[in-house]
Amino acid sequence: MSVEQAGQMARPELVCPAGTPAALRTAVDAGADAVYCGLANATNARNFPGLNFSVPELEKAIPYARKGGTKVLLAVNSFATAPGADLWHRAIDTGASLGVDAVIVADIGVAAYAARTHPGLRLHLSVQAGASSPEAIKYYCREFNVKRVVLPRILTIAEISAIHDLIPCEIEAFVFGNIGMMAEGRCSLTNYITGQSTNMDGVCSPASAVRFEKQTDGAMTARLGDFEIDCYEAGENAGYPTICKGRYLTPGRNAPYYAFEEPVSLNLSSLLPDLVKAGVSALKIEGRQRSRSYVRAVVTAYRRAIDDIMDGQPPDLSALVALTEGGKQTQGAFKSKKWR
Repeated sequence: MSVEQAGQMARPELVCPAGTPAALRTAVDAGADAVYCGLANATNARNFPGLNFSVPELEKAIPYARKGGTKVLLAVNSFATAPGADLWHRAIDTGASLGVDAVIVADIGVAAYAARTHPGLRLHLSVQAGASSPEAIKYYCREFNVKRVVLPRILTIAEISAIHDLIPCEIEAFVFGNIGMMAEGRCSLTNYITGQSTNMDGVCSPASAVRFEKQTDGAMTARLGDFEIDCYEAGENAGYPTICKGRYLTPGRNAPYYAFEEPVSLNLSSLLPDLVKAGVSALKIEGRQRSRSYVRAVVTAYRRAIDDIMDGQPPDLSALVALTEGGKQTQGAFKSKKWR
């Protein structure tokens, strides 16, 4: 890309994960334009032990981010469940009272509460809402004054460009990290086994249900609840067990295989200029459950890449492959619909 072409594009916002106060500080120091985080309860879709923020922690973290020129986005992006919807309402109230830059919502009732109770609070529509058509997005914008939509990872860049021309809000898209089942807001697999789900409880494969068992031959078995979902040979890297990325025996096959999805990470580094041209104004990195070293490495790499692109220079993101899941990466559906 030439300097002239780069000059015609708006600089995209780099939105980075902050699973803990320490990770937030790391992301800010590494050059994040915005960080997204959640409260330590079921109102956010990464409700794991040891992650997330207490209200005092979030209150303390916001000035640190602001000092670094970084926005704070509060994820209230799981689905409210009766009769405990007040928990989600209080999360919205907390975000408004602390002055976060935006709240990320998925549940239509939570969006309605936020728009009615705090009309000045900026709302972003979570990928968990699964809004992938102009009609759905325009509905949220019209009814709840949503200012940004995080698009599901099921669209090609051409489709994103077409949507951009038809909607009245900003577009945010994931560019690196877990890709999941590509049916955001609708995953019920973990609920089937553990009784808890990302959508309603904010947790996929809760740690209390995870168990690793070493076999006599040195192999390692991964279990989730009462089910064996993977087995690793001696010396083979064992990832965190999730149902969609487990290996299973199925009729017609003689060996276990990844029946749903292989452990692979989304990496759109080579498509960044195309995404910006398509109208994506915010580039999102997944990984609130990741380590600070991961956050530092990925944010630093993407910060440098975006700056290089805007300066008309080719970005170098070769080091990111080492941070992908299983050392494998994909462009998912963004490049074509042939990806499974």
